[in-house]
Amino acid sequence: MRSKRFIVLVVLVVILVSQTPFAYRRYQLRRLSAAIQQLNSQRTPIQPDGFVDYKGVVHVHSFLGGHSTGTFAEIISAAQANQLQFVVMTEHTEKDFDTAVLTLKGMHGGVLFLNGNEVAAENGDRTLVLPGSISFAAYPEEFRNWDTTRLDGVEVYNVFTNAKQINRVVAFFDVLWSQRAYPDLIFAHYLRRPDENLKKWDQALTKTRLTAIGGNDAHNNIGVSVRDSSGNTLFGIQLDPYEVSFRLVRLHVLDERGKTLDETRLTDALRAGHCFISFDFLSDPSGFRFDAENGEERKIQGDEISLKPATRLRVRSPLPGRIVMFKDGALFADETGITTTREVAVTQPGIYRVEVYLPQLGNLVASKPWIISNPIYVR
Repeated sequence: MRSKRFIVLVVLVVILVSQTPFAYRRYQLRRLSAAIQQLNSQRTPIQPDGFVDYKGVVHVHSFLGGHSTGTFAEIISAAQANQLQFVVMTEHTEKDFDTAVLTLKGMHGGVLFLNGNEVAAENGDRTLVLPGSISFAAYPEEFRNWDTTRLDGVEVYNVFTNAKQINRVVAFFDVLWSQRAYPDLIFAHYLRRPDENLKKWDQALTKTRLTAIGGNDAHNNIGVSVRDSSGNTLFGIQLDPYEVSFRLVRLHVLDERGKTLDETRLTDALRAGHCFISFDFLSDPSGFRFDAENGEERKIQGDEISLKPATRLRVRSPLPGRIVMFKDGALFADETGITTTREVAVTQPGIYRVEVYLPQLGNLVASKPWIISNPIYVR
């Protein structure tokens, strides 16, 4: 009897010890949540300019084309809950029917939907093809045909690609400990800067203009559930509901103030690179601006500007952060301090882009980007 009690005691101690790291990880998320609230109290209103910031998500799948169980109603509801202005659907293709035609398109519930496809080439390359024949290289870490494929942009960040690096056992216990309280902040443990994809994009930019986007790759298909014979869920847990997926990474599109966002204006902005990637679960970046002036003209990210003696780059952030500038893929200016503005004189032509970090949120996310801009081309 004593030996059995001893074994039970040992097992309980082992279980307790094994769960200590996850209790600590939940504590880290509680501290992160408090730090985000504190940071948001420092938000600086950005003076209105000629552009409106529209937030949305790209690379979303429904039940069409397999791989997903998500319904249109769930997608629309999740977009509304996240107060999105647009959603870009990228359905997997099917042999016998056109999934792009059948998916969400136009205005639904006050949200603009674009109907696109994720297309696989014979060599395995995947592209996101949107209305207007806009094409983005998906999963650039696996993309091969850079020189001959006509591309308008690159999906430099993808939630699924990031998630593949996650230890499933660790993720399981993180979910048990933290999902109810911090369903989106859990991702802070796993978020990684897409180093290799950014390098490939920077290299490709030396040859052609390419818009960077972040992909949610939302499927609503990861979880465990028990269903009855009619297909009704009796109980279960959904690990990637659209409502949470849509909070992780977003694309913020800049369009002219006074205009109504529609399919044409959205696709034109995407093609032009008038947009930036943001991990909104860390904080709302609405109001972020990266532009250039040369004494004669002002341009925003995605544009070209002529190099003149007065050419300057300017960054404005609604929250204080560490602002890092890159030129032709190499570090150009690193603001190690915390600031909401940065202005730098430009004396050489090049391709300039910006990343913003929030080190004041703590070590968990200090080295992980909050914002990745599109470039300004100084010619």
